[in-house]
Amino acid sequence: METVSTNAAHGGIQGVYKHASRETGTDMTFSVFVPPHADGAKLPVVWYLSGLTCTHANVTEKGEYRRLCAELGLIFVAPDTSPRGEDVADDVDKAYDFGLGAGFYVDATQQPFARHYRMWSYVTDELPGLIAENFPADSDRQSIMGHSMGGHGALTIGLTFPDRYKAVSAFAPIVAPSQVPWGHKALPGYLGDDKAAWRKHDAVALIEDGARVDALLVDQGEADGFLAEQLKPQLLEAACARAGIDLTLRMQPGYDHSYYFISTFMEDHLRWHARRLG
Repeated sequence: METVSTNAAHGGIQGVYKHASRETGTDMTFSVFVPPHADGAKLPVVWYLSGLTCTHANVTEKGEYRRLCAELGLIFVAPDTSPRGEDVADDVDKAYDFGLGAGFYVDATQQPFARHYRMWSYVTDELPGLIAENFPADSDRQSIMGHSMGGHGALTIGLTFPDRYKAVSAFAPIVAPSQVPWGHKALPGYLGDDKAAWRKHDAVALIEDGARVDALLVDQGEADGFLAEQLKPQLLEAACARAGIDLTLRMQPGYDHSYYFISTFMEDHLRWHARRLG
């Protein structure tokens, strides 16, 4: 693992790291904030998954999480959103919503994407192992959150591994990719036409098929330009109501899809996670 950069931040360390990934077959970059802590301490970990077009750096530069993570004693990990490199396949039209920067947190089965686009295994297996080996992380106290496509990833991963992630939350998530244009492009492109495979990467479908967590926190801006066509939080609300999942869905007037929205409510989410992480 190569250290790209580290800086002191709120008494802790903010670092950017690169490693050769066995899952994606490429060099992957991720960011980690480690709060101040006593020697030998093991700290809870919050995973943050970013959205379309993003890298690890978007939340690192704009997320406003360091002060709270230092106060609450939380390690904050931000992976990239897709593999990258000259030999990594991209959308033929270089569109923003598929290919580079748009891995959708799945393990692709379709060519030419199957070789590198293994973001599900990278985020749920390989990178957690690397974090546990190199940082003072308590693997028994993990939680996950994300924005937009990353909110989709956080919800689907949290629902799939409810015993691993003690808290799950999202900002403006894609809750039902099987039912919206972004998903109609990404899911068949990565996973093929078998819609049963899509359901494992669709939060609403997972809940319909029996996946459960105790509680979810979702913030959604009412002025979000993607709200009506791509995000559809009412579908998650209905699924949670039927399943008996305690969903806190907060519609925030005046807020759009940007990091101004995320940074405003990041403190609420981190405190929500900290209470559940212990």
